[in-house]
Amino acid sequence: MLSLIGLIGGLLLLIVLTIRGMNLFIAAPLCALVVALTSGIPVFIGEVNFVNNYMQGFSGFIASWFFMFLLGSLFGKFMEDTGAADAVARFIISKLGRSQAVAAVVLACAILTYGGVSLFVVAFSVYPMALSLFKDANLPRRFIPAALAFGSVTFTMTSAGSPEIQNWIPIKYLGTSPFAGWEVSLVVAIFMATFGFWWMRRMINKALANGETFEQWAQDPKVTNRDLPSPITGVLPLLVVLILSFALHDSLGHLALIIALSGGVLTLMIINYRYFINMQNAISAGTTGALVAIGNTAAVVGFGSIAKSTEAFQTAVEVMTHIPGNELIGAAIAISVIAGLTGSASGGQVIALPLLAPHYIDQGVDPEELHRVVSISSGALDSLPHNGYVVTVIRAICNETHQRAYWAVGALTVVVPLCGLALAIALFNLF
Repeated sequence: MLSLIGLIGGLLLLIVLTIRGMNLFIAAPLCALVVALTSGIPVFIGEVNFVNNYMQGFSGFIASWFFMFLLGSLFGKFMEDTGAADAVARFIISKLGRSQAVAAVVLACAILTYGGVSLFVVAFSVYPMALSLFKDANLPRRFIPAALAFGSVTFTMTSAGSPEIQNWIPIKYLGTSPFAGWEVSLVVAIFMATFGFWWMRRMINKALANGETFEQWAQDPKVTNRDLPSPITGVLPLLVVLILSFALHDSLGHLALIIALSGGVLTLMIINYRYFINMQNAISAGTTGALVAIGNTAAVVGFGSIAKSTEAFQTAVEVMTHIPGNELIGAAIAISVIAGLTGSASGGQVIALPLLAPHYIDQGVDPEELHRVVSISSGALDSLPHNGYVVTVIRAICNETHQRAYWAVGALTVVVPLCGLALAIALFNLF
């Protein structure tokens, strides 16, 4: 019981401290220590101890993702420094009008995500353009994280055919394909895209009616009278990233992103070289931004490593994976709760599926239906305030605070996917 209280208490404390803006390098290990002590995990001594477990999660994430964060951050800074992001933004505004600024950001994220580009990299890459679009359209910048997240982790990440790992992990355990349950997936994706976009526009229009406008900050790129490159020079590097990532994904996995991003950065440097204001400063800012972003995310991953080591977590997994009643509802609840506890959609799947898959398949559940429900459900409660992607987008990339930006992010990445999940289960049970 003490372990369960510590696990829930530590998670709630982390969420509260994150929303209040506490430094995650302090908040995450502090909350993880609370979880460890209440679960009887020693701090220093023993084969399983707090320091080793936390640092294994922390360093493991950095080892796996450092180059992607670094190259993604450099790509974004180069787009910003050369004026390529401004050029694309102004072209979109001139052709589609200011009212379509949000749609342009969401669509850019959706295309890159469905093309196989990592969610973190998409945020780094699209943010400079999103900033320019919101500035030109005079929209409140606190909604930029919501637009980036909505286009990346909702109707694309978990849909049939998506090359993101949240759609591929179930294949290993269920023997399905990436297109499992595609008919229902298509309906759910259209619903989430339509409902989510309507809700986001409603929130933004309400903010505009209350007098909110775009706020210029000191750290924003300075607006100067300068020649901008052709908008195509901002689109071509993104296409290079998309094409290389898609072409190499099956053979190299997420390592394909290193090649894809390297190609995008080099393309951007070559075709826009003469438009750089200060390449050295852009490299320095990009490197620093990448370190802050990956450090914040790794700090939260370390918390998840401690949480997974506790007796309460193992008990919770056992209970969640044996929920009686409708099997699809049981699977959805199990995956959602575990993803919420770990702050990771993929983590929730990897932990639960080895137990869920044989249990439900033996009961005659259609593997394709289970695949799609598992995929969609993993992308809901995982987006609580302590989620690594959420923290990175809000704090490290957009320089926002959870108090200003998270409520819109939560509405679009938690509530909308939960509604989509309910629709998917209903459709699978009806037909």
